[in-house]
Amino acid sequence: MNWATIPKVELHLHLEGAAPPEFIRQLAREKNVELPGVFDEKGAYRWTDFAEFLRTYAAACSVLQGPEDFGRLAQAVLETSAGDGVIYTEIFIAPDICGGGDKVAWGEYLAALTEAARSAQASHGIVARFISTCIRNHGAEAAENAARLSAGTAGEMLTGFGMGGEERFGSVQDYVKAFAIAAEAGLEITSHAGEICGAESVRETLEHLPVSRIGHGVRAIEDPELVKRLADEEIVLEVNPGSNIALSVYDRWEAHPIQKLRDAGVPVTVSTDDPPYFHTDMPREYRRLHEVFGWDAEDFRAINLTAAHAAFCDEKTRSEIITRLTGA
Repeated sequence: MNWATIPKVELHLHLEGAAPPEFIRQLAREKNVELPGVFDEKGAYRWTDFAEFLRTYAAACSVLQGPEDFGRLAQAVLETSAGDGVIYTEIFIAPDICGGGDKVAWGEYLAALTEAARSAQASHGIVARFISTCIRNHGAEAAENAARLSAGTAGEMLTGFGMGGEERFGSVQDYVKAFAIAAEAGLEITSHAGEICGAESVRETLEHLPVSRIGHGVRAIEDPELVKRLADEEIVLEVNPGSNIALSVYDRWEAHPIQKLRDAGVPVTVSTDDPPYFHTDMPREYRRLHEVFGWDAEDFRAINLTAAHAAFCDEKTRSEIITRLTGA
């Protein structure tokens, strides 16, 4: 099976985390910026534990300094995704990073990203939408500002709102107002939970935020009643197996709960999170799912249809993506 040619839908991808290492090196050369310790001898991102991962991530992002840089990055990321067979993708972007929370600057960044997405669709056929995120460890006030900026720019390309950052920081209840602002503006809602923290973080998210999807969510498997709730309420999990293995949420593919969650009726999808940092891409994820769990073409078609139905897009776009997945 040619894993790269299977048409795919990816719902959980961080823009900065998807930056190809060569793109960052080239940008650093243009700006005469040194990035000591960021790359290994093979040119890949260098890190050994979660703390070092965060330091490397921050250092690499330091060369991204304006809307033009982010537009070029989006073009590079979308070109890579298209080469991996992705036909529709949703990408996380953050007002705190894109413009530092300033309204005018955020609009400029979003315009550059939108232009890049439209260019990539024209050149490579990949359709993209953006999910604006607040950063949990920046606190509730910053989250509410991010939500207001997102609400003011909700539309065809910016279609969702979520929360990333340090899952162990604060309480989900601190962010209720931010998510209410975003939901009131018509943005679809997701949030990271159940990755570093356990099942309780998923339960807390369901109790307090109007989510239809959860980023990661895999540690819900630790609570059978919660798993049943996810299945009954059809809450879609944006699962990133390779990321979970790389960050030692699970020590090996065979221990990953994606199959158990799916068997329990939980709607699961597959994404890559921060692919070059975790030495993965969508074809690699599919290959490992085939090798470890025996997933075949019908399984991949099913999870991609799940992702298409859960996508934060208009119905016309959804219908077009489903047609591309099914050939009907």
